[in-house]
Amino acid sequence: MKLNTLEDLLHHELKDLFSAENQLVKALPKMAKAATNSELKAGFEEHLEQTKGHVQRLNKIGEKLGVKLTGHKCKAMEGLVEEGAELIGEDAEDHVRDAGLIGAAQRVEHYEMAGYGTLIALAKTLGHEDFVDLLEKTLEEEKATDEKLTELAESAVVPEAESAGAKTK
Repeated sequence: MKLNTLEDLLHHELKDLFSAENQLVKALPKMAKAATNSELKAGFEEHLEQTKGHVQRLNKIGEKLGVKLTGHKCKAMEGLVEEGAELIGEDAEDHVRDAGLIGAAQRVEHYEMAGYGTLIALAKTLGHEDFVDLLEKTLEEEKATDEKLTELAESAVVPEAESAGAKTK
């Protein structure tokens, strides 16, 4: 795809996030299965449903623009998902793995927040106000997920991992 205009870039970024979100739809059930903390497991399951909604919103935007969003692979998300999968396969204490899963999930959220921020700026610049609200809603959901992950890490998972580590010394 040749990027000659900001509109071309907008289409490229939409395709990239569409791929990223679809990869995440496949990865989140594995993360939920690997999590031992019940709140973390529930959080991954809840975010899976949100992520399916993000895919639908992107589809809606693609349809409005007449852009086919399939056929592109987000290599950044592929790498982030692969790192998460490697973590799941590590020989680790449950609480330590949970802490690692939170870190992996937050890296994903930060990538998505950057992508949605870029899309919002492009859409506003190009006068696509008709779908800026959809993108902003998704960005807010991604930020909220990141905040929930931080709270869970600070309140439960990291203290549990520290406690488990102290017992093994």
